[in-house]
Amino acid sequence: MDIPSELHNSGLKATLPRLRILQIFHDVEIKHLSAEAIYRILLNEKIDVGLATVYRVLMQFAQAGLLVRHHFESGAALFELNSGRHHDHLVCTICGKVEEFVDDEIEHRQKQIAKDMGFVLQEHSMSLYGACSQCGQSRLDALRRR
Repeated sequence: MDIPSELHNSGLKATLPRLRILQIFHDVEIKHLSAEAIYRILLNEKIDVGLATVYRVLMQFAQAGLLVRHHFESGAALFELNSGRHHDHLVCTICGKVEEFVDDEIEHRQKQIAKDMGFVLQEHSMSLYGACSQCGQSRLDALRRR
């Protein structure tokens, strides 16, 4: 992974904030990050950059195709590296955790439904909302204690 080349190939200059923000997406375990999360990481690293700059860089990356921007029902926009492969999401409504999944059968059914209804499918996104295993277990434990 050559981050300066990624930026250059996307038509963006390799400034320190851009380099570090893109590096964060490559380094962190969490795949879906908000601008605020990126901002906090940069503050912890003593990198002097404003939240508005972080938002602007993330939007530039999304427009350049380096990142994908998602608006889940939790409110804040989340960004992830554009892997080039389609996937859908499970979103925990309690803690905000986002998990990715791919299911060929679901993909096939969506295409078939669109075709049956006379649509030419251009793109789609599917997000399923519920409680992740950790939050769901915590909720069950709390109910048992009552």
